[in-house]
Amino acid sequence: MATPAEWVAGARPRTLPAAAAPVLIGSGAAALAGSFLVGRALLALGVALALQVGVNYANDYSDGIRGTDLDRVGPLRLTASGIARPGQVKTAAFAAFGVAGVLGLLLTWLSGHWWLLAVGAVCILAGWYYTGGKKPYGYAGLGEVGVFVFFGLVATLGTTFTQAGRITGPSVLGAVGVGLIACALLMVNNVRDIPTDVVAGKRTLAVRLGDARARRAYVTMVGLPLLLGALCAFWSPWALLVLLLGLPAVLLSLPVLAGARGRLLVPVLAGTGMYELAYGVLLAVGLALGA
Repeated sequence: MATPAEWVAGARPRTLPAAAAPVLIGSGAAALAGSFLVGRALLALGVALALQVGVNYANDYSDGIRGTDLDRVGPLRLTASGIARPGQVKTAAFAAFGVAGVLGLLLTWLSGHWWLLAVGAVCILAGWYYTGGKKPYGYAGLGEVGVFVFFGLVATLGTTFTQAGRITGPSVLGAVGVGLIACALLMVNNVRDIPTDVVAGKRTLAVRLGDARARRAYVTMVGLPLLLGALCAFWSPWALLVLLLGLPAVLLSLPVLAGARGRLLVPVLAGTGMYELAYGVLLAVGLALGA
């Protein structure tokens, strides 16, 4: 029987910055457009966090019953470790998705754009079928595509749209930038897991690219968002605050390029999550100050 602390660990709280950062940027873009609405921003944040937790539990369940997580480095796996029954983890995943759905329904009602319910449904389906179902797209090397679309474009642009009623240039640049960092978070996780994923038949993008190219892809995904954030200076010069992350980007990239493996990549994984959160905070503040 898993303890409350183990359930929290199984939710992988270190990944939650990936959910918060796009909402921050989307809200900053809405503020720049003169339409920041704190209530809707908080609802969007709740949706994003609940979806992330749901995805994490869903991955724990699906990877666990497939045997993919039997020999892993990193956060606690509830299913694979046997401390929670698979059915319990599956229920936790759908409970989190349910919370996201309720909050999303309220946000949709406030915005008046009912077609957003379809977007929310697709988000939940994408979260489940990342590693769930007979042909999970995460096992086919499309995980980064899903992360970029849903934890980059949809989360950021959706946040801006539900507040400002439109999409803006800074919100697009911020969405692409934060989406790339979310992909970097997944990429370094999958670089760490290449040996076990190959054995398990999980063909992630890191497996398909190979170790060396996957590491270079990570560096690109971490560095390019700084340029995209800086381009937002055409709307707000304060957006240049993101360039403060130049040194952290280098420090994260060095061990990856040096060939760090296994547990040595765990700090990089945690650092990338904090890097994404810092990117979200700095760009959001930079855009809001330009209002």
